[in-house]
Amino acid sequence: MGISASHIRNGLTIELDGEIYTVVEFQHVKPGKGQAFVRTKLKNIMTGAVLQRNFKIGEDVETVQVEKRVMEYLYNDGENY
Repeated sequence: MGISASHIRNGLTIELDGEIYTVVEFQHVKPGKGQAFVRTKLKNIMTGAVLQRNFKIGEDVETVQVEKRVMEYLYNDGENY
C-alpha cells in the first residue's frame, strides 16, 4: 500500500530499495525556492543501520505492515532456537 510522502510520520514502516525501514525522525521542509520535501531519518529493521533520505511532496512511499511480538530466548537445539 502506498502513501504520499506528506503523510510520513515517526514509527511508520516503509519499504525502500527492497529493504524495510522504520521512520525515526521526519521534518517537513519548505524552502524559499523550489518544491517542499520531507527530510527523514530511517532505521533498517534488520541491520540497524541509519539512513537519511529526502522525499518530494507527492512522491509515493510504499508502506509495510509489521507485527511486533515480545519473545523470550529459551535454548539452542541444534539448528533451531
